[in-house]
Amino acid sequence: QVQLTESGGGRVREGGSLRLSCVASGSIFSVRAMGWYRQAPGSSREFIARIDTEGNVKYADSVKGRFTITGDNAKTVNLQMTNLRPEDTAVYYCNSDLFDSDYQPKNYWGQGTQVTVSS
Repeated sequence: QVQLTESGGGRVREGGSLRLSCVASGSIFSVRAMGWYRQAPGSSREFIARIDTEGNVKYADSVKGRFTITGDNAKTVNLQMTNLRPEDTAVYYCNSDLFDSDYQPKNYWGQGTQVTVSS
């Protein structure tokens, strides 16, 4: 079994900053990539950022220049969010593409962490 554990959500004023972290644990052979998605009330889940084990990163246009994704190691990913806007309010989900201990490619989601930005 694999778990993605997120931390760092909370409430902040517009223009403020937050840092999210996610740790993958359990029956993992290797991680291919980790990333973040978010889902606002009444909206579908949307891609935010992704980093692979070679350090390649990708961002949604809506967060470019404000959010930075980094990996502490192959199983930990962080999302530094700056200049936050009310429209960034959502539940943020960690996601990982990995090979499990049976060498099977799998995709996992974290439980989500709430980020609320007030104006």
